[in-house]
Amino acid sequence: MPPITQQLLRSRIGKVCVAITGSTPAEMLEKAAVAVKENPFIEFRLDYLEKPLLALPKIKHFFAENTAATGIATCRRAANGGKFTGSVAAEIEILSKAAATGFHLIDVELESAETLKKSGIQKLRDTGIAIIISHHDFNATKDLDGIYNRITPFQPDFIKIVPTARHLTDNVTLMRFIERMEDHSKIVGICMGDAGIISRVLGLRAGSAFTFAAATAGEETGPGQIAARTLIETYRIDQVDAATKVYGVAGNPIRSSLSPVMMNTAFRRETVNAVYLALQTSKVSDLIKLVHEIPIQGLSVTMPLKQDIMAHLEKTDPLSAKIGACNTVLRAQDGNLYGFNTDVAGIIGPLEKRMSLRGAKALVLGAGGAGRAAVFGLRDKGADVFILNRTPETAHKLARQSGSKSIKKEALAKTSFDVIINSTPVGMAGQKHNQILEAKDLNTRLVFDLVYNPLETPLIRLARQQNIPIITGIEMFVQQGARQFEIWTGKPAPEEEMLRVCIHALRQAAEAAAQEQQEATPVKPPAKTTAKTPAKPAEKKAAAKPKKKSA
Repeated sequence: MPPITQQLLRSRIGKVCVAITGSTPAEMLEKAAVAVKENPFIEFRLDYLEKPLLALPKIKHFFAENTAATGIATCRRAANGGKFTGSVAAEIEILSKAAATGFHLIDVELESAETLKKSGIQKLRDTGIAIIISHHDFNATKDLDGIYNRITPFQPDFIKIVPTARHLTDNVTLMRFIERMEDHSKIVGICMGDAGIISRVLGLRAGSAFTFAAATAGEETGPGQIAARTLIETYRIDQVDAATKVYGVAGNPIRSSLSPVMMNTAFRRETVNAVYLALQTSKVSDLIKLVHEIPIQGLSVTMPLKQDIMAHLEKTDPLSAKIGACNTVLRAQDGNLYGFNTDVAGIIGPLEKRMSLRGAKALVLGAGGAGRAAVFGLRDKGADVFILNRTPETAHKLARQSGSKSIKKEALAKTSFDVIINSTPVGMAGQKHNQILEAKDLNTRLVFDLVYNPLETPLIRLARQQNIPIITGIEMFVQQGARQFEIWTGKPAPEEEMLRVCIHALRQAAEAAAQEQQEATPVKPPAKTTAKTPAKPAEKKAAAKPKKKSA
């Protein structure tokens, strides 16, 4: 590509490219028309179409009407993670014709380029279109230099390397690779997978030319891909710079966590130059290494790491030491990590608004990090606490440590409580667990479920059916998050705004789930009517008798 043309292309390219999918040209163009209003840099995934060539005239008309749009044509073969089942020759024919359709760039997989040799790539380049040569590894992050060395002989305009993050630190490996490249402005680097979100948000800061996003949630073209609006509005990717402080929520699972939307909203509201990421891992060693490498300034710690993190902290507050679990980490100026527990405030605060805890009889379900916070917090306020846990030995141990009692499931129906608190993940969105309690077990004045997603958990629904007052997990979630924000920033937390965005997100998720369930439910065809033969006298008599209504 002539230098002036390349400079012009770079001036048109945005930081976020929105991937457009669709099973028909009409569907694809409809989505593109919506996406281009907010983001003019788009990728047409032609491999999603049954006959991609037939769509090109319509796409040409789209570009003629949307002159500000910059488009990438991609027709990824199934062998390389795409949906196109044709040959390499058929793929290249589609991409060659896309060059005359108004596209500015084409994406050619490295495997296809190697089949073509340099002469084939030159024929594509002669059309005047810019070329991206990409490589996707759906299994791991390895040999990035080797992949780079395979791509460079083709002299593409952009080199796209997309491995899969199996560990959080795989993101660091990719970003360090981008940073040490001489001309990293040519490189697009992204880690796929749930653990790869770090590279999707911080990759631009490391020097990646741009990143990719889904048009909307549910239309992801790669594992771990984020919706464009979330990337821009929640993570404020266009504002992330060298001075941006990085925070995150660490644990597993956290795919449904509302912490990123809540904390990033708080940062934006209070004009804090910071970004908050979801860090999915079950290994505390992986997390600690990431904290020092990025570096990460503060963590919200959730299951299953609340107890494991304690050994890696320089010091903790007395509450965390007493409970033996920490949900908040601050990286101080000396580089050391300090632990706090805001779960207790998040649990005790909502309860004390509704009842006196001194002498109250409480049942806590679970003995993990949140369960320990509930038990010690309640005991500190003078409550009489009973613990029910899947593993009885763990319940016995916590009971001894806190001066509480353990209880068997069979005894619940005969025992009454002032409050029942669920600190287990049972009922959490995306988790499949059998319910712990039945209706006969809810002999209580109040039910408090620490699970906040969904807004109405099975336990909350069961309590409402019996007209038992409830506290939803969102109240505790916002309370503990607000305290974390204050520990990290020294500023008062915008609690009302944090609560508002969380409830809005949960309602949206509930509506989407209901819509999905409705669409998945097959519509029964109308029953066929057959001509009735005249009934015999005995049959008429039987038919005249009224039938009993079914229960």
